[in-house]
Amino acid sequence: MPNLNLAVQYASTLADLPSRSQFRLWAKAAIRVNTEATIRIVDEAEGRELNKAYRGKDYATNVLTFPLTEEPHLMGDIIICAPVVAAEALAQNKPLVAHYAHLTVHGILHLHGYDHEVEAQAELMEGLETAIITKLGYADPYLIT
Repeated sequence: MPNLNLAVQYASTLADLPSRSQFRLWAKAAIRVNTEATIRIVDEAEGRELNKAYRGKDYATNVLTFPLTEEPHLMGDIIICAPVVAAEALAQNKPLVAHYAHLTVHGILHLHGYDHEVEAQAELMEGLETAIITKLGYADPYLIT
């Protein structure tokens, strides 16, 4: 079983944020190799600033992933924008905790090099996400309700 060194930073003022132990459980379920990661929960202003600076998109997005290195173990940062996650969960009629679990797994898979820009890669990544999320006891995140 791979080791996980996880830091969680809370930079959001929203209520109902998952606990460190929940983020650890979700991240641990998705890692395939020894991993050192930071998950930072941000508000909309920081999420927008980071998305604009690193992706050239002037809006806050749900999750941003910044892989740092693969040697001697996988390292990276995952930014999750709490207001976007809350709005998406509401719009998609999903439990908030399930959406956080999905986006945590999604971010960890990005650290592992998975991507969803090409359709074949997207199908692989979504299949892995669904397998991990359902094993954790949540519904398939890609089912439209």
